[in-house]
Amino acid sequence: MTTHISHSMTYNGDMETVRAMVLDKGFREEVCEAQRVLRHEVSVTEDAEATIVRVEQVQGAAGLPSFATKLVGEEITIIRTETWRGVYADVEVVIPGKPGEIRGTATLVEDGASITEDVELDVNVRIPLVGGKVEKLIADMLIKALNKEEKVGCARLSS
Repeated sequence: MTTHISHSMTYNGDMETVRAMVLDKGFREEVCEAQRVLRHEVSVTEDAEATIVRVEQVQGAAGLPSFATKLVGEEITIIRTETWRGVYADVEVVIPGKPGEIRGTATLVEDGASITEDVELDVNVRIPLVGGKVEKLIADMLIKALNKEEKVGCARLSS
């Protein structure tokens, strides 16, 4: 079973400004702080073909359903890697040591005076009986994280 996420984030600004923000290490660190993660590490590397944004964050498991905390423990490490080529990125999110994967894309689209970042992700958890529940939980967590990212981005662009 796979759970699909389709989410859009809208930013006021031109393509160059929004793309620069999305690729900015400081922006990604600000997003982690707004998400109140326990610890984080952000890197942005460039080569001739792509810009790779890697965000590793550790979140507390407090508030998760008991079936989830049994799987992840007291803390959850999440590593999100975006490989940007122009306005398109391949996205991979992993929770090291856990059975599953999250893969998809992010695309920046110009729409008049704003830019929309369209994110498409497929969440696949390979755990008998509770895999679907875990996928839904992860999908909900990802959407909350993306909403926070959009809020931080809009505030940053308006200042």
